[in-house]
Amino acid sequence: MEIGKSTGGKIRIKKKEVKAVFGALEDLIPAQLKATGKFTIPGITMIKLKKKPATKAGKRMAFGKEVMVKAKPARTLVKCYTVKALKDAF
Repeated sequence: MEIGKSTGGKIRIKKKEVKAVFGALEDLIPAQLKATGKFTIPGITMIKLKKKPATKAGKRMAFGKEVMVKAKPARTLVKCYTVKALKDAF
């Protein structure tokens, strides 16, 4: 686990403890998303749930051709948004 080595070395905690923190996040994030639909790791990312509605089957115009489209069920997507400061670093 590369994150464990680099993080543990910078803030002087053991790799095992870093692994435990990430293990706790692995359980915490899905629970928070189910409860509130949003989870933020300050300074790094924001994770949100996005609900996409069902689509009906039918004919659609695509690139000048009429195409038959199958119906799709409603679904929930997980979206992850990066903090602006992190984007600007690259």
